[in-house]
Amino acid sequence: MYRKALEHLQKWKENPDKKPLIIRGARRVGKTWLMKEFADKAGGEAVYINFEDNPKIGHLFSENFDAKSIIRSLELLEGRKIDPAKTILIFDEIQEIPEALTSLKYFNEDTEKYQILCGSSVPGTSFSSGDVELFDLYPLSFSEFLIAMKREDLAELIKTGSFEKMEESKRFYINMLKYYYFVGGMPEAVASFSENENFSEVREIQERILAAYEMDFSVKGPGEAIQKIRALWNIIPAQLNKENKKFMYGHMKEGARAKDYEQALLWLKDQGLIHKVGRGVSERGSSVIEYMDLRAFKVFLLDVGLLSCMSRLRQDVLMEGNAVFKEFNEALTMQYVSQQLKTFKGINTFYWMSEKGGAEIDFLTYDGNDIVPIEVKAEINLQAKSMKTYRERFRPAISIRTTVADHKKGGGLIDLPLYAIEGVGFCTKDA
Repeated sequence: MYRKALEHLQKWKENPDKKPLIIRGARRVGKTWLMKEFADKAGGEAVYINFEDNPKIGHLFSENFDAKSIIRSLELLEGRKIDPAKTILIFDEIQEIPEALTSLKYFNEDTEKYQILCGSSVPGTSFSSGDVELFDLYPLSFSEFLIAMKREDLAELIKTGSFEKMEESKRFYINMLKYYYFVGGMPEAVASFSENENFSEVREIQERILAAYEMDFSVKGPGEAIQKIRALWNIIPAQLNKENKKFMYGHMKEGARAKDYEQALLWLKDQGLIHKVGRGVSERGSSVIEYMDLRAFKVFLLDVGLLSCMSRLRQDVLMEGNAVFKEFNEALTMQYVSQQLKTFKGINTFYWMSEKGGAEIDFLTYDGNDIVPIEVKAEINLQAKSMKTYRERFRPAISIRTTVADHKKGGGLIDLPLYAIEGVGFCTKDA
């Protein structure tokens, strides 16, 4: 299986001033596989330690924080020499041993520059960024899914922004996108589907993943919030099924308030199981987001395949033309776009709604310089009244409307096919 993250790890390895690298991501997104696969491809040796499975090993890090002393102890434990130039140390589930996290500071300061890869299944855990490098891992993107399905040619066209050639293969893109809505990007589900294209087997895998998450609620969640965590998690598909996808606590139960569920929502976010997209506000009519309205936000799951499983999407819907793009009131399409945007490094994502609620832009991406509004349409529907309102008010240099229609551009407005959303960087050039 190919992951773009492998290229990032290679650049990290080649940096002579590398810091310990912590790969953050929800459980089951492939952190362990990625670290082991990279170590294998790098051609060196790997020392793998899982702190969740071996909590007693924490004493090696608690006795002192001298990097060389820890290395000597690990060498005794492993029965082999650890060469800083050849050995990759893999510390998995490092958040389980706080002393191991603290020791990364001393490894960073050590002149030998040991190659240390760490996995953390609690993305919300804070780390001292001055002592480590952080990298967030998400489920496979649509392009990575295409590569797993042996359609590297289709992925390459998205990567290079070859929109005319994409149109020639539109039928294949649409079919693959339907599959992606069903399968999603969880590595185990993708690996199974790429091997035998068995939809029933994919569902069984997704149900096991969801059951494992539910178990984590009870085992790892704060005791006083477990029931609220479970209730909030299970209502997300219904919330996304609403025409107004703003998260409403009142839909949890009658009289529910934000303070009743804040802890549960934060826990799910910190575990990487949900993503919040907040409402960006500009009071002065500027195209710059001045602050976040903390009371208004949308909640998406980490993976479209898991959403389709929780929503009981039938596989026969995949055969009904473009019905899957309309199913569940655009919930899957919104989830899909949110999921792809989440993988863009250095991009913050918001949504916008007019003061009286008459117009709404599904996503605003902000890279620190420019804001790009993105309106999502599940069908070939180019009637974008909200986009018109936004463009007249803020006059952005570039606006994107994404549907299953073909790519075109003019006057700063770009129609971008849903299957090419990862090519947003190319389509905005010379718009």
